Amino acid sequence: MYRHSIAVIGTGYVGLTAGACLASLGHRVVCADLDPVKVEQLSRGHVRILEDGLPELVREGIDTGLLSFVEGAAAAVRDAETVFVCVGTPMTPGGELDMTAVDAVADEVRDLLPRDSVLVTKSTVPVGTAARLTARLGRPDVSVVSNPEFLREGTSVRDFLNPDRVVVGSDDREAAEQVAALYAGLDAPMMITDAASAELIKYAANCFLAIKLSYVNVIAELCERVGADVGQVATAMGKDHRIGSAFLRPGPGWGGSCLPKDTRAMLKVAAAAGVDFELLNAAIDVNLRQRDRITAKIADVCGTATDRPLDGVRLGVLGLTFKAGTDDLRDSPAVAVVEELVGLGAELVAYDPALSDRPATTIPGVTVVDDPYLVAKGAAGLVLFTEWPEFRTLDWETLAVLLDRPVVVDTRNHLDPRELRRAGIAWHGVGVPSSPAALAPVRSGIRH
Repeated sequence: MYRHSIAVIGTGYVGLTAGACLASLGHRVVCADLDPVKVEQLSRGHVRILEDGLPELVREGIDTGLLSFVEGAAAAVRDAETVFVCVGTPMTPGGELDMTAVDAVADEVRDLLPRDSVLVTKSTVPVGTAARLTARLGRPDVSVVSNPEFLREGTSVRDFLNPDRVVVGSDDREAAEQVAALYAGLDAPMMITDAASAELIKYAANCFLAIKLSYVNVIAELCERVGADVGQVATAMGKDHRIGSAFLRPGPGWGGSCLPKDTRAMLKVAAAAGVDFELLNAAIDVNLRQRDRITAKIADVCGTATDRPLDGVRLGVLGLTFKAGTDDLRDSPAVAVVEELVGLGAELVAYDPALSDRPATTIPGVTVVDDPYLVAKGAAGLVLFTEWPEFRTLDWETLAVLLDRPVVVDTRNHLDPRELRRAGIAWHGVGVPSSPAALAPVRSGIRH
């Protein structure tokens, strides 16, 4: 016997994870999507999203009869006590969230929602959405609740079932408590707030993380200028409980489906409220500058001594997704830098474990291959963008032979410089001294 009857509208990263996890907590969950092919595949337990543990959880839900999939929101909500809206809210060119899909769901289910049911926004939405949807529905018997997600791609199942906190916000306390009760099986602090606070919490958290990442990338740049090591600096900073170690690793810039969108949306919210959020503006500017800085570093290390150092230079690329553990290319800093390199005339061959079975997924000017060793053949250097664990276990001595110039630019400081040096490869990281004596290959006979 199930605990509660739930409908989840949308089966992307958030919707599918929420649906499968809620079913694992003992609720009966019906997930709806507009794509009939996707619905058919999910009904067979076939998950197209690369997400650790999600395929197993989906199949478990189907086997227990607690999880099912239907086409269209109308088919999912008729018997639901709680309806989660998990559709996309992409960013418009003007930096605002496109609420078309959310509004379409509200319009479709308005007259179908059971009496005294609750509509929950799980998608990232602007502050004030709960109030706006309440008016749009025109159903005094239906409450709107904000229940923001804090899921990281690649670890979304673990994050859902082991959250730092669960936030539920509504101006209807009884409705908020009804949604909070769905999480009764989880060991996590429950925060019940008003709707506007819940909607703002997601933005406030993500924007703080973006600022933290931009900060450590500036510290990395400073380390390079003064001869310090950002790894040691960040480790010491992270030992301070007021700061913490998370999000203190330098890289090619932050990206993905959340941070770029949420920072822009927060600026819109702040501007509409008459708040000057220059700190967040600066973090965005630093992030864009970081991508340019990484491009310049690659050109300096791998290019030629001409005014167009990368023109016609072949480079190997390790990793294209915005982070390891996901196949998501949305707003990937790797893709952004790769596009800049192509614009400078570089010839790029790339490998990513998440894309190895679909090399047709290409970026203009980039050849995607299904073997990491193919990217090294004849290349003037390798550039690591994504911190996939398997890159650490590559045969670097073989790669040194394949490379035309044994050089690696490690934009994540992911590899062991000593191991690369033993293989005869010069390692160039981010935020570390660029001493030629320290980084030069130790083997003799290496071509430069």
